[in-house]
Amino acid sequence: MLYICRMNLLFPPLSNLVKLFEGQYAQIAADRKAILEQLAAYVRQKTIEQKPALLNFICTHNSRRSHLSQLWAQAAAFHYDVKNVQCYSGGTEATAFNPRAVKAMREVGFQLTDADASANPKYEVRFAEAALAVIAFSKTYGDSFNPSAGFAAIMTCSHADENCPIVIGAEKRISLPFDDPKDFDDTDLESAKYHERVLEIGKEICFAFSLL
Repeated sequence: MLYICRMNLLFPPLSNLVKLFEGQYAQIAADRKAILEQLAAYVRQKTIEQKPALLNFICTHNSRRSHLSQLWAQAAAFHYDVKNVQCYSGGTEATAFNPRAVKAMREVGFQLTDADASANPKYEVRFAEAALAVIAFSKTYGDSFNPSAGFAAIMTCSHADENCPIVIGAEKRISLPFDDPKDFDDTDLESAKYHERVLEIGKEICFAFSLL
């Protein structure tokens, strides 16, 4: 596959990571690629229809995997110059963007600035000088901050996928579960597993957008 050099420049650490991912796309399992191709096809169809591609990444608590997926998707759309993609995240309940996940995203090159000091803080997230900041905080998938109709619901955890069979307003549902790094909270493997999940999600999401 030929990868074209683009002017949409991520922050250098993130740009270097995407280059690393591109060398690893062939290693993604065939069943995962099939799911990621569904995501690419949805965005492609919206482009053909000249409509915005609204992507809502959903997990139970909107605290870890859904945020990681949302932020990587917005960065990947920017990097691969895929226009009119708007990424969101939500849960079946709201908690907070977990500080361990925040730390892991900062460590790979995303810039997250605390916007307030509440129990459910809002973060301004940046991934490139030329891109607008993304506002990230925990919310239910049906929160007024998110689209109410005409979006794809990407289910990033098996629990939400199994227990939320109908996502109201979604016109497309894609099951893309990732293992929960929460399983390693307060263990010696905590940092390594959060980093591993950030890279796994980043690679797979970037692969989907590379198809566009």
